[in-house]
Amino acid sequence: MKKKFLNFMQGRYGADHLSNFLMVVSMVLMIIGFITRNDIAILILFFLAMIILAFSYLRIFSKNHYKRYAENEKYLKFHNKVKGLFSKNSRKVKQKKQYRIYTCPGCSVKIRIPRGKGKIMITCPKCKTEFMRKS
Repeated sequence: MKKKFLNFMQGRYGADHLSNFLMVVSMVLMIIGFITRNDIAILILFFLAMIILAFSYLRIFSKNHYKRYAENEKYLKFHNKVKGLFSKNSRKVKQKKQYRIYTCPGCSVKIRIPRGKGKIMITCPKCKTEFMRKS
């Protein structure tokens, strides 16, 4: 049986990040449908989940590698942009505990200074402007 399935899948695109994401979205819609009390909402959610699941399987069993690869690349670009926004914000939150961020009055470069050092003279690494701030 395993050999028959492997022969069937030979030459097909297979699962990738986008198809996995679509499967997860369809499962989430189904779970929301189970929780919902409204009959019309249940019908709409299950119908939408089945369409997304069918599209995911269509991508997995497709033999058009070029189109599926292009779709996956578009998804990954979007995914990385969104992920980058969240990781950038989480880094800022972590750094706020240990550092103060000041903007240089001369060139508007952001400078990171350790907290708890009292009043210190800060020299901008880019334009060499000196200014006094409390850390």
